[in-house]
Amino acid sequence: MKPATLLSQPEQMLLPLDPEAALEAVFDRVFCRLRFPQPAPDFRAEYKPFTTLRSTIRLRDHRAEIRVADVLADAPEIVKEALAEILLAQVYRRRPSQESRACYLSYVYRPAVRHRVDEMRRRRGRKRILPPRGRHFDLDEVFDKLNRRYFEGKMERARIGWSPNSSRSVLGHYDSAHGTIIVSRWFDSAEMPRYMVEYLVFHEMLHIKYPVERAGHRRVVHSRAFRAAEKKFPHYERARRRLMQMARIA
Repeated sequence: MKPATLLSQPEQMLLPLDPEAALEAVFDRVFCRLRFPQPAPDFRAEYKPFTTLRSTIRLRDHRAEIRVADVLADAPEIVKEALAEILLAQVYRRRPSQESRACYLSYVYRPAVRHRVDEMRRRRGRKRILPPRGRHFDLDEVFDKLNRRYFEGKMERARIGWSPNSSRSVLGHYDSAHGTIIVSRWFDSAEMPRYMVEYLVFHEMLHIKYPVERAGHRRVVHSRAFRAAEKKFPHYERARRRLMQMARIA
């Protein structure tokens, strides 16, 4: 049996840290740089196979438990430091610097990173969706009609269907990773005007045509072009007023 080789302390310091120990070192370094008045906690970090770019931090006694999406494991050191500042500012009730937010967002909104995130969501996540033909409305038929009228029939057919639950908080949703439009089953009702269902589907179709943009360190979900196109819907004002009334009742 080969005897173990003892390394001197300088040699041990040259050994590469495992990824999670390296992440803990990042948080420790950023904590010291930000000069919090509290003593540094015992950082315990791990990469998790989340389906989104989710990152969390929780203080428990004198330990900070950190969980970061594993898609960020090979991010540049400066991006991990920016994320560390954002999470530490969150838990210690500070405002993170604009530089850290801009650094983090500029990385996660790179096309290559967004592609990896979408691939991760498709591989790990499931999309629960009911068939498009409901009791009162057929979403496939609604999509095709809107496609012909507003998109010259050129929009590729998205997977579309009703939500499993009759949600009054999430009325419609477009998931770019799964290429899916979901409309709340609450709208599949005999009392619901057809223009309301058409408006919701039209809104989500616009998310396909006008993806989320980035302006500085902000996400722009509804760009100027998006809003201008949305107002071309003939019942736009009427639909918006009814949605506001529904929100007050709910």
